[in-house]
Amino acid sequence: MHGLGNDFVVIDTRPGKLGGGVVIGPAEVIRIADRRTGVGCDQLILIEDASSDDVDAFMRIHNADGSEVKACGNATRCIGSILMTETGADRVQIRTGADLLVVEQSGDGLITVDMGNPRFGWEDVPLNAHADTLHVDLTRGPLSDPAVASMGNPHATFFVKNVEAIPLSELGPTLEVDPVFPEKANIGIAEIKAFDRIRLRVWERGVGITPACGTGACAAVANAVRRDLTAPRVTVEVDGGDLVIDWRADGRMSMTGPVQTTFTGTLSSGLWA
Repeated sequence: MHGLGNDFVVIDTRPGKLGGGVVIGPAEVIRIADRRTGVGCDQLILIEDASSDDVDAFMRIHNADGSEVKACGNATRCIGSILMTETGADRVQIRTGADLLVVEQSGDGLITVDMGNPRFGWEDVPLNAHADTLHVDLTRGPLSDPAVASMGNPHATFFVKNVEAIPLSELGPTLEVDPVFPEKANIGIAEIKAFDRIRLRVWERGVGITPACGTGACAAVANAVRRDLTAPRVTVEVDGGDLVIDWRADGRMSMTGPVQTTFTGTLSSGLWA
């Protein structure tokens, strides 16, 4: 499945499903995510049994490098779509490592997910020491002065005049692992095109540049609003298309966008060898 090109291999490991009981560790994730010898994906997503009756499923997220992360907005829309089709409901609840998220049908093939509250404490992001999270002392080439936030995973947003002029593929790998980020970070470069529109590209930790990053879009909007650069409701242009981000009055953020199933199939046992 994919959300605006941010693509996932989804395995349903719940009892009674084809993947029921399967155990997947970092080595298996890396083999499956390989675009030449596996299936190929940005993230591998496991649908697991819910922890309680009022939750429809637990979503476990692995980056292509095998690391496990707590949040992925585009994947949450995809898993929400699966669960709503399965149950016939227009609304489901998904537990992630970061939060309990509500996913709803929005019409016209769009899915909306409640992404929770952005967090801005230096220890929440986290950073390696106390710092002003609205203006972090970090420079790499033409990039400087990022704002940082956590959407269940760490994000640094650099505001630039022209996104297309920034060599993100060169700068992203070193910024991701800068010592200021003890858990690494997702690196966003954002261009304010209007008070309600942002152009965004994201280098995702453990993956690289992706066509879309839902948590990155939320972080970019939150950081833009904190700097008085945009309204709370913004269309974010990513490489794969548009996401609508709304930082609501209750402090939580919602994200609306499309999802698509590319194919379903059976994984070779050789990927577990």
